[in-house]
Amino acid sequence: MNRAVLGLLVGMALAFAGWFGGFGAFLLVAALGAVGFAVGHLLDRDIDPRDLLAPRGGRR
Repeated sequence: MNRAVLGLLVGMALAFAGWFGGFGAFLLVAALGAVGFAVGHLLDRDIDPRDLLAPRGGRR
């Protein structure tokens, strides 16, 4: 599935949430979609989440 179709599906899901559930449901769907996107991106790139939390520099 290409990114245009995925964007269309996400937009439709947000529209349905906003229409039927109100603004609070719209924000919840948008936030959970962002979390799902981040997790999917990490899994696609084969990045260990612990690497993101590890300190990058030397000692403070």
